[in-house]
Amino acid sequence: MKTGMVTRFLLNAVRGALGGLAIAAIATVAPNVSLAAQKDQGKVVGERYIPGIWVDPDGCEHWVMDDGLEGYMTPRVNRQGIPVCHRVNLCGVMNSDTLFATDSARLSATGRNKLIDFFKKSQAFSYIIAGHTDSRASGEYNLDLSLRRANAVARIAKKAGARITDVRGYGERMPVAPNTTAAGMQKNRRVEIMCIR
Repeated sequence: MKTGMVTRFLLNAVRGALGGLAIAAIATVAPNVSLAAQKDQGKVVGERYIPGIWVDPDGCEHWVMDDGLEGYMTPRVNRQGIPVCHRVNLCGVMNSDTLFATDSARLSATGRNKLIDFFKKSQAFSYIIAGHTDSRASGEYNLDLSLRRANAVARIAKKAGARITDVRGYGERMPVAPNTTAAGMQKNRRVEIMCIR
């Protein structure tokens, strides 16, 4: 008799647990059903995603689907399961004096041709463009000028068919030489092009 009561008790406990799981499953599915019903009615819920592929500044390729699902594209991972991405290296340093007039972000004709030639010959997957200045003007002005110059180079790169991952303006924050001499300041006025291979 006691065995029958224990069996019935266990059966009721299992039924109760399964019933609770079923209710939880229905509660989880119900919001998705209502979202689908709203989409059928022509309402856009949440963010709108454009399917495609993009490369982050570390050289990792990502994919995104129209429902917002996103993931890494690279099939290679290290032992910790972290994706192994493309190499990023400095492949071009263009002196700003040869590309731009003083205090300007407008490319000269020779500078434009030099950049088009560079991007057409380079075999990189994608590029990161970084602008730099010397320290003659204010920090805020230099940040703005370096970003405008980097964007000008990026526009030429896109016209040449290159894929641009990121455009950065550092102003006077990353000098390669002291800003105490004319030669040092000239070295600091540059646009760096990083290649993602």
